[in-house]
Amino acid sequence: MTLIALDLTHIIMQLKPCQLTLTAYAKYEEGQWNAFCLDFDLAAQSDSFEEAKIKLDNMVQEYVSDALVGEDKEYAEQLLSRKAPLFEWLKYYFHMLIHTQNGLYRLFKETIPLMPYKRANI
Repeated sequence: MTLIALDLTHIIMQLKPCQLTLTAYAKYEEGQWNAFCLDFDLAAQSDSFEEAKIKLDNMVQEYVSDALVGEDKEYAEQLLSRKAPLFEWLKYYFHMLIHTQNGLYRLFKETIPLMPYKRANI
């Protein structure tokens, strides 16, 4: 147990402050909200923005936990540096400049969890 905490501390201490915040956005399309985390190339879908954001937050927490202390920890460096394709980033910046006023797109930030994953209830 102490070894896991030391591994987490070692990895987290190497992160820069800007690396603790993840880029995310959600878009409303065909009656559904789709939320995307561009820094880990993850996506979640739901009927409401709030539910999609909670689902994405849970996915990010589980993803980071699995990468740092789960069965995928030997691949942590690769998993934590996995980004969405360039086209998705371009869409994010385009919508940031143009479409956030109409309410169909919402930009938000996710923070990287600093402790092991605990699933939130939806």
